[in-house]
Amino acid sequence: MNDLSIQLAEAGDKCLYQQIYEYIRDEIRRGELLEGEKLPSTRSLSEYLQVARSTVDFAYGQLVAEGYVEARPYKGYFVSHVEDLFHFSEDAFFEKGMGQNLTKEEKVKSENNKILYDFSPHAVSLKNFPYATWKKITKNILVDANSEMFALGDAQGDRELRETISRYLHSSRGVNCMKEQIIVGAGTDYLFMLLEKILGRHVAVAMENPTYKRAYKVFRSFAYEIKAVPMDNNGMDVKKLRETNARVAYVMPSHQYPTGVVMPIGRRLELLKWAKEEEDRYLIEDDYDSEFRYKGKPVPSLQASDREGRVIYMGTFSKAIAPAIRVGYMVLPPKLLQVYKENCGFYASTVSRIDQRILNEFIRDGYFERYLNKMRKIYRGRHDFLLSHLTCFEKEFMISGENAGLHILLTSRSKIPESELIAAAAKEGIKLYGISDACMGQRSLKNTSFENTILLGYGSLEEQELRRGLMLLEKAWAPYLCAGTRKENSC
Repeated sequence: MNDLSIQLAEAGDKCLYQQIYEYIRDEIRRGELLEGEKLPSTRSLSEYLQVARSTVDFAYGQLVAEGYVEARPYKGYFVSHVEDLFHFSEDAFFEKGMGQNLTKEEKVKSENNKILYDFSPHAVSLKNFPYATWKKITKNILVDANSEMFALGDAQGDRELRETISRYLHSSRGVNCMKEQIIVGAGTDYLFMLLEKILGRHVAVAMENPTYKRAYKVFRSFAYEIKAVPMDNNGMDVKKLRETNARVAYVMPSHQYPTGVVMPIGRRLELLKWAKEEEDRYLIEDDYDSEFRYKGKPVPSLQASDREGRVIYMGTFSKAIAPAIRVGYMVLPPKLLQVYKENCGFYASTVSRIDQRILNEFIRDGYFERYLNKMRKIYRGRHDFLLSHLTCFEKEFMISGENAGLHILLTSRSKIPESELIAAAAKEGIKLYGISDACMGQRSLKNTSFENTILLGYGSLEEQELRRGLMLLEKAWAPYLCAGTRKENSC
């Protein structure tokens, strides 16, 4: 398609990436950009708008994180399926004032079923990203004019970056690995594709149910036989796992998505025992949201307890830094590393060497740690604010999953259908997400502790937006809350 005609205000209150993000988001919601339509490349759009390419990268990354756009390897960015979105032409995400009462504008919008507040569990905040630092690193790297950066690099990723990632993972997650075991790729999708070549086709893979649906879709696109294994309050049920013929189990022990379960050491040891019982069994550890933990000490990775070389460790910088970074990493045990070199060593790296160099210096020189600490503080503030303002919902909803990550769970005690809760919220301009969207096969968790559960994300919403969103949600769910015990504006 042609470049987008976006009018940017250099001296406006909103940063440039936010203006680009909001323009494309609103075009999709109005139906001006249709499902499957290709967006301009980041390079093309940045040149057309005369802005830094990283600015467009961040805008596209936020659109991907919120589900408006999908990135297809080697092809570009495309508009996602938007059947369930409300089309509108207003600013609601970044400009909400304080106050106890809804504004006239908010009342009008909620009455017209327009989205005012999106409690997406996937969205992150990019307002505090150190753009100046990232720009400075980029400029310094390009000024150096190192010709080697424009040559074909190591298939596994540049050695310096892999060394930096190795040191970071060991210090922060207890991961035991050498840089030779790390493979860097453009997101986890690419790494999953490599893993299919390493593990082979027609492999039976067990997954927690519910699970991270994107991983499920990728695995399903392979010739894998997917085994949905129920969960309990400690994670994947190992007894149920043993009833399958699975050779590989995909788990998220640090913060299971979407349930928020943090797997205790006893269950981790059970999984490791299962893996070593047969020669070719492995565990894929997706260290989802491991950077954001709010109670207790950081939990080491599952890989840190592996003594038999049975854990394939995977992670990404998408939430910790920004979705547009599109850099993931995979740590292979020695045996599988040899298989990779024999079967996949000829695949070129999918991450630009310039981007690898920028990321390496961002982490190595301490900028990443400072930014991560800052975001932990911000997210913890939003997390605590959200929990403190949910008192009006406690009699009807059980609150869980609050120990880590960027969302919590509200489970109806009286089993109000999830779809009914979402529809009622939508009438007041609140976008919610149900846990059934993360289920495999039959979209139901009937008779489980996760039945009729709403995911309430807070990563991209500031405190005043959370306050107003909860006020509207209380209004939407008033028929389900206990009349007589509720206080006016209790949220």
